[in-house]
Amino acid sequence: MTTNVRNMSKGLQEELKQTVPFSSREQEAYLSLLRTSDALQSRVEAKLKDFGLTGTQYNALRILRGAGADGIPCSEIGERMITRDPDVTRLLDRLQKRGLVERSRGKQDRRVIYGRITGAGLKLLREMDAPLEKHGREILRHVSQANLKLLIDLLEQIRGGTTTG
Repeated sequence: MTTNVRNMSKGLQEELKQTVPFSSREQEAYLSLLRTSDALQSRVEAKLKDFGLTGTQYNALRILRGAGADGIPCSEIGERMITRDPDVTRLLDRLQKRGLVERSRGKQDRRVIYGRITGAGLKLLREMDAPLEKHGREILRHVSQANLKLLIDLLEQIRGGTTTG
């Protein structure tokens, strides 16, 4: 074990009540990303409950809003999700039961199902936009704009270096 690894900060190690130091900076960074993601997601999920939605439902509604009046194939919704949901059909079923989305068969290929956001879905998102924007700013208010830019760049670098599959 190198001196660098032994001298790593104790923040995450203490938070996890881990008595053994991390084996590498990479391990500490990876676990710190996971822990931070979970903390941020928990705070956003709590705010979304005020509107009766989960994070994946909110994500799907935003995707459909961005798709416009024509909607998009349901399979593409799954590809665009921030957090992958293996069962987009069930996700859309729940949103459709609430009148927030609708589905229809494609005109050229009847096998393709398109999802579209409804007027009620658009109205709900408009109600949510300002409170969620404010919530996001509050969560990260203690981080400078320069550090936010650096964080964005670093996260893009990390995602760019990973492969899926």
